This record gives sequence, structure tokens and C-alpha cells, in this order.
Amino acid sequence: MSVTTLTASSQTYLKAIWSLQEWSDDPVSTSMLASKVGVRLSTVSEAVRKLTEQGMLQHTRYGSVALTDEGARHAVAMVRRHRLIETFLAETLGYRWDQVHEEADALEHVVSDFMVERIDELLGHPVKDPHGDPIPSPTGDIEHPDGAMQLSTVGPGEAVRVERVSDSDPGLLQFLAECGIGVGTVLEPRPGAPYSDSIEVTVADRVIALGRSATDAVWVSVEPRD
Repeated sequence: MSVTTLTASSQTYLKAIWSLQEWSDDPVSTSMLASKVGVRLSTVSEAVRKLTEQGMLQHTRYGSVALTDEGARHAVAMVRRHRLIETFLAETLGYRWDQVHEEADALEHVVSDFMVERIDELLGHPVKDPHGDPIPSPTGDIEHPDGAMQLSTVGPGEAVRVERVSDSDPGLLQFLAECGIGVGTVLEPRPGAPYSDSIEVTVADRVIALGRSATDAVWVSVEPRD
């Protein structure tokens, strides 16, 4: 069964649950899901009940929400749609990386499976979207970067390469782009000012201070030493 047979609302919830689990081991609660989707808790509770009855979710009263195998298959299909559309908007239509997420959120519900695969073919089967998130294959396989960690956790003296930046805050994406920081950028982090909870990074001889909200959103891998 194609994901296009589901309602747009069901597609949104399944993708949101999967996205909340992609870079975190924390169980997904209904309150987390409500915050992610941007609706009231009562609305989420009703949606979770329906999706559980349809065999898409596992949920115990007051417990966490988890995808079943069928739910996960549809969620990954939606993630593939979303990230391919983001990549198409950026690479073909010239959108900035802070502009593609909201547009893809709208388009992912209306394009056909055929169009998704044509976009994939046109782009040469990309493996990452503009933010560095992996694009699932047609069979649902996903390859996350080995050893990727949040910039907040990197120790001093390590050169790192940006692998992924969360797309949840367009303002942060704009700021990072203005600083010359994007996927593939090599950074040299060091501790910021005392008690500032910040990290300073050197980018092309420019020193930039990044607060915790920024460093938590940037995922990096350690550059091998010569």
C-alpha cells in the first residue's frame, strides 16, 4: 500500500514520530508530538488513537508512542518524499536551505509516487538533503554518518566537519549561512567565554561564538589527523 493512500494528517504524524526518534534515543510522548506538529495535546491524542487502531502505532495510556513496522514503512516513505523535495527546491529552483522545509511540508502530501521517483532520477539519486539529513532509498534503507555527534559534545583540539544541521529553526540556518557554516564546513572548536555555555569556532580565519542552541543543532564528525 502506497503512503499516498493515507490522509495528509496521518502522513504528518507518522513522519513526525519517526523524525523525533531519528537523532534521539528518548521515547516519544504525546506532548513531544504535539509540540513537533504544532497542535493541541487533545488533537494528538485523538490522532494517536486512530493510528493505533489502524495498526500504525503502538501506544499505552499515558505511555510513549512507537511506530509499528507498517507505520515505520510509511513514515520513511514520507521522509524520503520530504527530503527529495527539499533537495529539488535547493538544487533546481535555487531555494536557500532555510526556505525549503516549510515548502516541502506542503508539497510532500500532494506529489505522486511517480513524481518523487522522477525527482530522484533528475537529481542523480542524492543521498543527503540540503541540511545533511540522509535521504532513504526507494527500499527504505538509510545511512547515517558514522560517528556523528552534536557540536556541543566535541572536546577542544579536534577539527570537525559539519555533517548535519537541524532544520527546525530557519533563523539559525540563516545565521549559520551568513557565518559560512554549512554541511561539509570544517570547524576548529574551542571553549567560549567562562560561564557563557558557548563554543567558539574558527571558519576561514573568522572566530564565531555559538551558543548551546546552535551547537546542539549542529552534528559533526571528527576530521582524521594527518
